[in-house]
Amino acid sequence: MSEDPRWLDVALASARPQAMAALLRYFRDLDLAEEAFQEACLRALRSWPANGPPRDAAAWLAFVGRNVAIDAVRRRARLAPLPPEEALSDLGDAETDLAERLDGADYRDDVLRLLFVCCHPELPATQQIALALRIVSGLSVRQIARAFLVGEAAMEQRITRAKARIAQAGVPFETPGPAERAERFAAVAAMIYLLFNEGYSSAGPPPSERAGLCEEAIRLARLLLRLFPAEPEMMGLAALMLLQHSRAAARFDNEGQLVLLEAQDRRRWNRAAIGEGLALLDKAMRHGAPGPYQLQAAIAALHARAARPEDTDWRQIERIYAALEHMQPSPVVTLNRAVAVARVEGPLTALALVEPLGGRLSGYFHFHGLRGALLTQLGRRLEARDAFTRAIALAGTAAEAAHIRQHLDALAADADAAGERAG
Repeated sequence: MSEDPRWLDVALASARPQAMAALLRYFRDLDLAEEAFQEACLRALRSWPANGPPRDAAAWLAFVGRNVAIDAVRRRARLAPLPPEEALSDLGDAETDLAERLDGADYRDDVLRLLFVCCHPELPATQQIALALRIVSGLSVRQIARAFLVGEAAMEQRITRAKARIAQAGVPFETPGPAERAERFAAVAAMIYLLFNEGYSSAGPPPSERAGLCEEAIRLARLLLRLFPAEPEMMGLAALMLLQHSRAAARFDNEGQLVLLEAQDRRRWNRAAIGEGLALLDKAMRHGAPGPYQLQAAIAALHARAARPEDTDWRQIERIYAALEHMQPSPVVTLNRAVAVARVEGPLTALALVEPLGGRLSGYFHFHGLRGALLTQLGRRLEARDAFTRAIALAGTAAEAAHIRQHLDALAADADAAGERAG
């Protein structure tokens, strides 16, 4: 077991989707399921550091959370009876039985059922994804607000309204039929990718501990692909995540510092995942119906196919980003396109793309980081230092902050050297 206490946070976050799904299936109540899970987490915090995590963390949390919640309901209700038996699942009392039930097949999978519940058509799309991120992955309101580029108060209201709508509509916590699954596909796919990104962008612990959310998202994508085997965008999403996750072992050094794509040891990339991703992408493209996930996967594929950084086809990457920008306009897409433009046409042209995004991305770490890098290349060091200073204040992880600190230190060293020459 790692001596770093962060392993516990990662273990709880990775187990959350399955444990929450099982608790919701049992209690049929979002708030009660959340309370049960939180209480189980508190018990895990007391017990796991001394005893180590159980064989199946999700089953342990669901089992403990269920029992704790039932006890709480009994205490509150005193002599009042529990809900009718038909309102509860038929889960057994043994943890091993529960573990088996947590690992269902196809759409009977607990987590996928929970995703479809959160993505119910009674909710607007923005509420669907926000609720799923909160309930399924346990992201904080701050994290979800950052993903949507909105304020925390607005996101808190959005999630609260989504929960109220689910309760008022009497949404059944059951597996939807084929028609409903098709209607909710886009929202569920978006949720899975946001879940993947939360794991992908996290930092600190070793990759084996950090990868839980990414691997859960890939598992869900494979599951969804079995439900929609002819859907090219589902193939594209699975391919995208496989290609991105293939670099997991090379993205951080032994001290947990971020290693940029160009500096990564490509021998450490997972070739099996790359092969699976490329095969899925090729299959998707043969349908002749490109979508946003397929285009993003195509960009990831160009990086994966480059044996060396200098072999990367940046011009083709810029073209794909331009197509994605046309298909799905977004300031973040434009920001990513600017990275490729800088490689092809130089930092001045790229900066002209980046500057107009300031109003919409003023609170976005990567906007200020890229702007600082471009200004540095143009020799505008004072402006670059200001951009990097703003970026470091917005860093979401220690690795991001350390990466920006390196740029600031380099600018300071250049300033000192220039001063010595002038003297």
